[in-house]
Amino acid sequence: MPYKEVTSSSWNPELDLTVEFITTPNNPVPGEPKLVSVTTRDGIALRAATWMPETEEPQGTVCVLQGRAEFIEKYFEVVGELLDRGFAVVTFDWRGQGLSGRQVSNPRKGHVRRFSDYRHDLEAIRDQILVPHMPEPHFGLAHSMGGAIALNAAYETWIPFRRLVTTTPMIALCIIKRTRISAFFARFLKLFGMGKMFVPGGGETSISTMPFKGNRLTGDPVRYGRNAEAAHAIGPGAIGAPTVSWIDGALRFMKRFADPRYAIKIRLPTLIVAAGADPVCATPATERFASRLKAGRVIVIPGARHEILMERDVIREQFWAAFDAFVPGTPDPVVPGKRDLAEVGLSAEQLDGRGVDPAVARSDDASALGGGAAVPGGDDAAGALDDRDQSRDVVRL
Repeated sequence: MPYKEVTSSSWNPELDLTVEFITTPNNPVPGEPKLVSVTTRDGIALRAATWMPETEEPQGTVCVLQGRAEFIEKYFEVVGELLDRGFAVVTFDWRGQGLSGRQVSNPRKGHVRRFSDYRHDLEAIRDQILVPHMPEPHFGLAHSMGGAIALNAAYETWIPFRRLVTTTPMIALCIIKRTRISAFFARFLKLFGMGKMFVPGGGETSISTMPFKGNRLTGDPVRYGRNAEAAHAIGPGAIGAPTVSWIDGALRFMKRFADPRYAIKIRLPTLIVAAGADPVCATPATERFASRLKAGRVIVIPGARHEILMERDVIREQFWAAFDAFVPGTPDPVVPGKRDLAEVGLSAEQLDGRGVDPAVARSDDASALGGGAAVPGGDDAAGALDDRDQSRDVVRL
């Protein structure tokens, strides 16, 4: 059977995690979802969900690829907006987070043995849900870590999307100031058998539940609070810091994006939406990467922090304007030019990449933190790579 309905007797009993959607008063479930389970080729159970729009002829299917430490419930608002646009939706929890299976006994650890394991996850969704069951054409909407995985899949030409939209993809980091030293130290710890340990300074507490003040994710206190409530409600599904193995894999994975020949080989029509005040992922590096895409474009939304889809309405409206100009698009591999995007209200500064906050362009996250000083190497690696701030933890990776 391609996939099965999730039941309480079959869902990850060793983690003692509920199989139902975890709702809170401010985060209702949109539409009429179908909660399903798929198993990857290496035996990991993934929690996935599908939605069909009310329209008789869907415009296609959007597959939402989350960032690190995220979970399905966090994207209920986005799912509802996609349904309103006439799209079917598929999304899922990556292994090691949300209510998907784990490769370590402690479900709070954000662990993956190797970054290539995430390919197994996306292939399982592709083969067991997206291709056989969801209406075509298929599109990708990815964030941060999910964006990096999707771009790599496009490079390797096995991704089933007609077009890809990704927000603040994990191309490079501006939050870690000494990347080479961090990478060496992480590799050293993993080689000496410490891959399953939390990164130094990291722990079980979900960084999604930290105070709004000083956060690196969004300037919208309402959405931030809603997501914090969802993280509290989902319990171990809102994981804490990553393991040494995860950060070692992430740093090694990102090195490929620095190769000037890499982006040139990506032929999938791609729209990258970067944040002008992103203190997590390096917007200038993202722009350099996008400039080499043969069928891609980057726009920068000034004032946006890392999680554009969780931002203030004025920022999200700009994102959706760009999305609507690009998806579903036409069957030919053409991305919108500056004129097309300008017609939906995006400025010349955004289209030329001049919407980057000067401090962020210097790899300084002070502007996004409300003027606080950026401390080189002072944020824990989880805060750097899982799109969350852990200002209370210090790691010298």
